[in-house]
Amino acid sequence: LGPSEGEKVARAHRHHRVLAELPELEVVELSFGPDFEGVDPHSHADHVDSFYLLEGEAEFIMGDEAVRVGPGGYVAAPIGVVHGFRNAGDGELRMLNLHAPNVGFAGRLRQA
Repeated sequence: LGPSEGEKVARAHRHHRVLAELPELEVVELSFGPDFEGVDPHSHADHVDSFYLLEGEAEFIMGDEAVRVGPGGYVAAPIGVVHGFRNAGDGELRMLNLHAPNVGFAGRLRQA
């Protein structure tokens, strides 16, 4: 896909783009404004949830630790690990969110 291709899914303070939906892998570009409060800590029993930062700064909760990540940083939450994140900067937060295998996250974004 090119820089402006992919399926755009917009919500308040959120502008996402679905980049891949394969059985083995799902990739979504997530974009959040500075007012985004974050994703509460949670875990997954069926997939690895990982993030590659493109722009901005995020604070991730990974188990009992808080990790701050900027552009070019990568965070992966293995199956069963409690994780969450928030926009830790003053500007836009953009990151790739990869799920392996695909568990229907893009479909849930479309319905929200």
